[in-house]
Amino acid sequence: MTVSDDPPAGAGLETAPRPRRVLEVFAVALGLGLTAFGGPVAHLGYFERTYVQRRRWESQDDFAALVALCQMVPGPASSQLGFLIGLRRAGWRGALAAWAGFTLPSAVIMAVFAVLSPRFAGPLMERGLQGLKLVAVAIVAQAVWSMGPKLCPDLRRTALALAATTLLLVVSGPLVQVYALAAGALGGIVLCRDGRGPAPPSRVAGGRRLGWAAGAAFLALLMLLLAAGRLWPTSLLGFGAVLYRCGALVFGGGHVVLPLLRDALVPRWIGDSAFLAGYGAVQAAPGPLFTFAAYLGVLAAPPGSGVMGAVLWSAAALGFIFAPGLLIATAALPLWNGLGRHPAARGALAGLNATVVGVLGAALYTPIWTNAVQGPRDLAVALVAFLLLVRWRAPPIAIVALCVAAAEATAPLR
Repeated sequence: MTVSDDPPAGAGLETAPRPRRVLEVFAVALGLGLTAFGGPVAHLGYFERTYVQRRRWESQDDFAALVALCQMVPGPASSQLGFLIGLRRAGWRGALAAWAGFTLPSAVIMAVFAVLSPRFAGPLMERGLQGLKLVAVAIVAQAVWSMGPKLCPDLRRTALALAATTLLLVVSGPLVQVYALAAGALGGIVLCRDGRGPAPPSRVAGGRRLGWAAGAAFLALLMLLLAAGRLWPTSLLGFGAVLYRCGALVFGGGHVVLPLLRDALVPRWIGDSAFLAGYGAVQAAPGPLFTFAAYLGVLAAPPGSGVMGAVLWSAAALGFIFAPGLLIATAALPLWNGLGRHPAARGALAGLNATVVGVLGAALYTPIWTNAVQGPRDLAVALVAFLLLVRWRAPPIAIVALCVAAAEATAPLR
């Protein structure tokens, strides 16, 4: 059941998207970009709440299938997910609008922080960060609560979700999540071949042509930038080559790419202390962690380049680090769409969907719970925020305000 005159959830790409719909996509994504705190895993909770429960632009099955796709390919999963939802809602203009809306708030915050960072240090920022961590606890818990019964409706899929949670809690490493998803797909092939598994997201008109174009663009940019990086290593293209390579080869999202960037950029482009200050700040900002690139671009701009030079380097850094993941996800979507014709593939997707719940459950405990809940007061704040989300459907911005205010108020009592 959908709202107003909009098409059903997952209706696909329009050949001539209406400007109103593109603006709508941008406005919704901008709201998420302003309020989605907590990193890539928490963003899935915000997206599920917004795009599935409230807007009904995607069905639960289509949303889970897109999540599984974005988790399996390199790049920033939450940004890829929003990009593909915008693509399916309003074509390529909608995809760009979704990415811009979700990215710009955090990018502006990080660029400004690069200029004004000395004024941000202190206990006030630390307490605010603690409140934002509690927001992530409530949001991810609400996502597990709502997605679990829908994606794990039977004992077999519940077992796959619990197995994924156990694996991720016991074994650490940047690729463990990919292994868990692969194991979930294999488990689904064995256990869920009864035809009741979900189909991949509904087909996007023109998606095959768009997919081939995106794949070709990804490879062409990769080769050109790597060549430019060797020829002009200290230029904007050399800087972009580092960011593009990191964005293209990293699995696991922003938390993984940041250490890789540190190895590649420190001390050649930026000092270690400045890098770590930005790393801490991006944890407190809403939106994708990849917007750390906006901060790096400002600091890497040549001395004397002025405001326009800093803006140019910052904007270019965003484009270089996001482009590979968005192109890869777009190229993979037509292949993903073709899976629903075979029972084994339907079973694999059912297993993947169940594993996504397990991934969220593991992340809810670590790193989110273990980093955020430091005592009974934190537990009480997180529980109240969770109940407000589940029982009264409070808007995320209200949850952010509540948790930050509670952290500031209770800090002296810890």
